[in-house]
Amino acid sequence: MLTQRQQQAYEAFYATTHENEYLDTRTELLVGLAAAIALNCKPCTNYYLKQAQRAEIKRGEVAEVLAKVMAVSAGQKRLQTEEVLNRYRIELDDFTE
Repeated sequence: MLTQRQQQAYEAFYATTHENEYLDTRTELLVGLAAAIALNCKPCTNYYLKQAQRAEIKRGEVAEVLAKVMAVSAGQKRLQTEEVLNRYRIELDDFTE
């Protein structure tokens, strides 16, 4: 989809995201995993899980990342629904029990 020049620019940019000035490797991998899960990127999730395993990141750390992504996602869906309720003036109290 991208031109060769665009693809090269993207690959160069992406490579720089692994050359962190402030994040250690473990943090970078856990942040990458969280982003991959949150954005539903299966190839990225696969990559970060394998890298996390190589870096000896613990199962509990992966579980906590997943839990955090799930919590943020659930909160976002709650806010999304509230926005629709407010925008279209739908009252939940009008629904039957």
